[in-house]
Amino acid sequence: GFGLREVWDDWGIVGDIIPFTAYFPRADIHELISPDLLHQLIKGTFKDHLVDWIVQYINDTYPKSEAKCILADIDRRIAVTPTFPGLRHFYEGRGFKQWTGDDSKGLMKVLLPAISGHVPEQMVHAVRDFLEFAYLVRRSVITEDDLRQLDVLVAQFHQNREIFRDVGVRPEGFSLPRQHSMVHYRHLIQEFGAPNGLCSSITESKHIKAVKRPYRRSSRNKPLGQMLITNQRINKILAMRTKLQFFRKRATNLPQIEALPSVTPPVVLDINVEGFEGDAVDEPASMGDIKLAKRAVPRRARCIYEVANEIQQPQLLNRVRQYIYNYCRMSGGPDDD
Repeated sequence: GFGLREVWDDWGIVGDIIPFTAYFPRADIHELISPDLLHQLIKGTFKDHLVDWIVQYINDTYPKSEAKCILADIDRRIAVTPTFPGLRHFYEGRGFKQWTGDDSKGLMKVLLPAISGHVPEQMVHAVRDFLEFAYLVRRSVITEDDLRQLDVLVAQFHQNREIFRDVGVRPEGFSLPRQHSMVHYRHLIQEFGAPNGLCSSITESKHIKAVKRPYRRSSRNKPLGQMLITNQRINKILAMRTKLQFFRKRATNLPQIEALPSVTPPVVLDINVEGFEGDAVDEPASMGDIKLAKRAVPRRARCIYEVANEIQQPQLLNRVRQYIYNYCRMSGGPDDD
């Protein structure tokens, strides 16, 4: 182990302090770290590790001109990917300036056939094992069979990635936290559920909507205030749009009222006329709706004596008299004389 002074001098860590949360059952920070598909697998292991290692292998193994031709052929294979739903078309191959999460996800689908034949077979198998692992953990529903398959894929990936050590790309080994996280995915899935609902791409998309796009709309000169105003206006527009959609939906759900027939002037009947028998009179249909009670309401108390008996308060009459007397005195009634 390390001594306290060595830990402090090298890393600035005070090693003899125990935090007050050390014995809390739910406060172990090591148990609260959830998997992150975007930065651990998609941007980490795939883009920063495997893709860069393959390019480095080609540049280190072949002469400069030949390596350039091989990389150009890989880009050509990526660029000629046929149009198909779910596949992204990279017109310039993998040579774009800034990689995003969507770029990496799209390249994951077409990289395997692009590198086949240009790199050793074991290297292709390592990429294949990782891709199968990545697509498996990106599912929204993961079963026990999937968890067992994860263990198999991790073991195969660790075995096949040794080719990068053998060819000199990773002579120092694979002490990489983002790749090491793959070992813990089975346990983390059992603890937190499918990683697809915990990925940091969720907050990343909110960052794009709330920060990047408002910044592009600003003048770049003291942009913070302009960005806040932009977000406020967008929120108000969205709120108004939601309200209008609600009223539009409500209007379409209203019952259609048919036009009433023309109303003729009412006929005044004289009940004193001889022969009047009080027959029904034809009148326009009423739009009112009357619903009668299904059960008759029982007879309730009608005087104070009956109320006193019903609520079982024999002193009710005296209390009412006292209340009226006090009220009249406070309001300056005739009893003040």
